[in-house]
Amino acid sequence: MSSSKIFSGDLPELIYEIIEHFQNDYLTLHSCILVNKLWCRLAIPLLWENPFSITTGNYNFIKVYLYNLNKYLKATLSKYQIIDSLLTSNTLFNYPSFIRYLNINKINTSINMWLKANDITLNIDLVFEFKNFINMSLIKLFIENEVNLHTLDLEASNTNYVTYIEHVLEIILQNPNFISNNIRNLKFSISSSGSKILNRVTQIINSNQNLKKISFIYNTNTFLLYQSLLLSKESNCSNTLNTIVFYYINFNRINNLDKIFEQLNVLESVHIFFCYSLNSFIQKIINLPKPFKLKSLFTNEKLRIELLPLLLQKSGDYLENFECELNYDEQRLLELITKYCKNIKFLDIYGFENHFTSLIFNLIENIKQNLNYLSIGVDYQNGNIESNSILLQNLGQILPPKLEYLNLVLYFKVNDFKIFLRNSQGTFIKKLLINQKGSDDILHCIKEFIMKEKRVKYLAIRNSNNGELCRFENEAKEFELYNIKLQYYYAIFIYSYNYMKELY
Repeated sequence: MSSSKIFSGDLPELIYEIIEHFQNDYLTLHSCILVNKLWCRLAIPLLWENPFSITTGNYNFIKVYLYNLNKYLKATLSKYQIIDSLLTSNTLFNYPSFIRYLNINKINTSINMWLKANDITLNIDLVFEFKNFINMSLIKLFIENEVNLHTLDLEASNTNYVTYIEHVLEIILQNPNFISNNIRNLKFSISSSGSKILNRVTQIINSNQNLKKISFIYNTNTFLLYQSLLLSKESNCSNTLNTIVFYYINFNRINNLDKIFEQLNVLESVHIFFCYSLNSFIQKIINLPKPFKLKSLFTNEKLRIELLPLLLQKSGDYLENFECELNYDEQRLLELITKYCKNIKFLDIYGFENHFTSLIFNLIENIKQNLNYLSIGVDYQNGNIESNSILLQNLGQILPPKLEYLNLVLYFKVNDFKIFLRNSQGTFIKKLLINQKGSDDILHCIKEFIMKEKRVKYLAIRNSNNGELCRFENEAKEFELYNIKLQYYYAIFIYSYNYMKELY
């Protein structure tokens, strides 16, 4: 099969499968639209699936959407000093029809950035009114285009955004076809939802016939509402829902958890991120008659050691993402994770001292066939440099051949670091992050064992004394010669919240 056939457009189905792999690689997708008309037609929908989440800093897609408003809404824009020259004069595609992921909070952020980029200053009395008008206009535009929306993220962090949410929910409920069969993923992140929002959310859940995923973020009240729906059997969710995400939810206020999970007939994964009263949660689900498919457990709470074997016996085979802070007496936790959890892909452990080191090595050795993301931080604040030395001297020997992400928050001694680099020469790391404590110069080691051997694609080094390596232009150019991109540490650091949102 010649590559010329692909570029000439003789195999459109194969081309689409190729382009789909670049779904979140916006730079590559932009390059694809320049190949020819077919490639452009296949790449454009992927570029416009979720424009509000693209982090390129270009918010001109707002004016493309505004161009598609009806004549009445366009005329209303002049009231807010939005002149025709700020709108796109023509469009090649029906861009609003491609939207698949909608985050209400990000609409507001994008509008703010677009106004700023175009030096549009509104009277302070008109700011809220204008943003509300644009919000409602865009939602109506998507509804009019009968979009196939997959994800609706209702995120509101302050009172004004809650008001936006109320208006958005009202419009959605006036157009039930907008969500009844399409939305598979609902996310609720509303810090202070009143009765209006809760009632409207109830109606949305009840009207949805194909809900696959639901996320509860911060607001326990929304989950309590969802609980009542399930137990009353008024919703079809019990036969469609396969993923639940809990983020900062207080389980102490929630009863009948076992009954809720018993109602979910096709549940495939549960994800828990830094929730409260986790011991209470464990007590309520360990007696479930069927497996509990806990895929993610991120916690900084002290877990009751007598409950852990019961939880991991039920869920250990399913656990893929694990993060915890190790206190001085949590040796048993590591032993249980090592014994029951063989399929961990994301491991983040921090705060441990030297007596945990051998247990950490056992755990990594046990899971390295699946391990893809690893973050380790030793308790350097207590001056325990010995833990850092032991870890660096031995870690390189047990790393898998390939890692997507390795983050080391350690006190670096140059000799220990050299040993680590020598021992890990067989490992390719796509993103290597180093948050260095101490004053030892490790850059020459990086150049010898990482740069010249091209073992990394993205590199971030943050030193407590010298700051970020990528600030130094000459160093950045030198690494580029070896196809290694220097990055700011926190630009590629994986925050648990973002990790959760990307995956689920």
